[in-house]
Amino acid sequence: MDSRKLAQRCRDLAENRKAENVVVLDVRKLSTVTDYFVVATGTSEPHLRAIQDEIVSRLRDEDGIHPNSTDGSPQTSWLVMDFFDVIVHVMRPETRAKYDLEGLWGEAPRVRAVRKKTAGSQEEETETA
Repeated sequence: MDSRKLAQRCRDLAENRKAENVVVLDVRKLSTVTDYFVVATGTSEPHLRAIQDEIVSRLRDEDGIHPNSTDGSPQTSWLVMDFFDVIVHVMRPETRAKYDLEGLWGEAPRVRAVRKKTAGSQEEETETA
């Protein structure tokens, strides 16, 4: 799976667990560390854990993809999953506002899913934020 599709898959899985304000940033031209950041908000410790579990377990079980590493805990209000070319950040609202990753990487285009009206197909489009 290429990095763009993996980022989209992570977004979809986070949204399956009702993550809020999920954003995918294309940092390929700005970072040598990764291609995409996925940033999502969880509203409580159990919600953060549920989002992380959904992403890690479904990617492992359905796609054979394992994170290089995971960091943080629900108590710290910020969880990170490193899939090499995609890094997923799941945070509580106050932590997300404090660290403002979207502002820090403000030059990164946002990638969004554009849903076609035909039965279930999707197309991605990049928009500059």
